[in-house]
Amino acid sequence: MLPPFHLAIPVRDLAEARAFYGDLLGCAEGRSSEAWVDFNFFGHQLVCHQTRSHEWEESSNPVDGHDVPVPHFGAVLELPVWEALADKLRQANTAFVIEPHVRFKGQVGEQATMFLLDPSGNAIEFKSFRNIAEELFKKGN
Repeated sequence: MLPPFHLAIPVRDLAEARAFYGDLLGCAEGRSSEAWVDFNFFGHQLVCHQTRSHEWEESSNPVDGHDVPVPHFGAVLELPVWEALADKLRQANTAFVIEPHVRFKGQVGEQATMFLLDPSGNAIEFKSFRNIAEELFKKGN
């Protein structure tokens, strides 16, 4: 088992963060205060810190025909979990930055991926591989 990572991100409103990460994504809430809240983000510690002002710089990098938002964070999920999350997000009429699809088809690194923004504009990617243990860090020929 890989050790969990810790990531702290700025959000404009904790109630929005709770609705998005807790209600929509199903992340259990941990400790909190009036200024921040912890979430179990697919086994990792995500801390949303409410900020008064934050400028989100919009930047992207071309990857396999799509403009991938930079910076972004996310989770690598088992394929059935990724598929269920993609279905849940579609049913919730989520506005995707990049719709759920398979990237690098037939190549090393083939993966299911999707990008969305949280209510504060933080870019999130969820991805999956057929065999995460073998494919996540595999280099091409």
